[in-house]
Amino acid sequence: MKKLRILALESSAKAASCAITEDGKLLASYYQNNGLTHSRTLLPMAESLLQSCGLKMSDIDLIAVAKGPGSFTGIRIGVAAAKGLMWGAERPGVGVSTLEAMAWNCSCMEGSVICAAMDARRNQIYNALFEIKDGVPQRLCEDRAIAISELAEELKKSGKSVFVVGDGAQLCYNTLNYENIPCTLAPENMRFQNACGVAMAAAAISEGEWGDVEPVYLRLSQAERERLEREKKSEI
Repeated sequence: MKKLRILALESSAKAASCAITEDGKLLASYYQNNGLTHSRTLLPMAESLLQSCGLKMSDIDLIAVAKGPGSFTGIRIGVAAAKGLMWGAERPGVGVSTLEAMAWNCSCMEGSVICAAMDARRNQIYNALFEIKDGVPQRLCEDRAIAISELAEELKKSGKSVFVVGDGAQLCYNTLNYENIPCTLAPENMRFQNACGVAMAAAAISEGEWGDVEPVYLRLSQAERERLEREKKSEI
């Protein structure tokens, strides 16, 4: 039976990473958080991984990428890189939620509520809640941009203890802890976005759902917001 090899890319936040899995087994991963732009690091990282594993793009069955939410520039770079690899190697692709990929990195936390949080600025976070059942994240809500105060009220009513992950985890944890909401901050080695989670999330998607990859931003970019504000003022 043919093995499913996935090349996964993650560039939705400050760090960039790539991973190669084979039927759920991690063959190799590359994580870099040195301040260099993803446009300089992502594809060379993927090429290095393939070489170290003795693989070619023709050996890859699926290209997976974190499609958002997250950094507008980072998402665009990741999706563009994935599309380029898909077209060049004539391989299918799939985009996965950045937040869901983080929950897959916590699949060992059986019975826990995973609060995935990314700093969205403007007093908001990109957030989704998941519960781990039989090693699989089960969604409790859709991806959203939400005020931390609003999330705190929601979690306070649920009465459940949460495990907080993501580059907005510390910010989220500080508020939840202040509000006396039972919560645990994920240790740094499993807190941040990485391509291993992207690969695991992609492996759970049926082949019938593979296809083109499009970015998901959840809200307008700053440039788009400023343009709309200028247009609104010009109409007055």
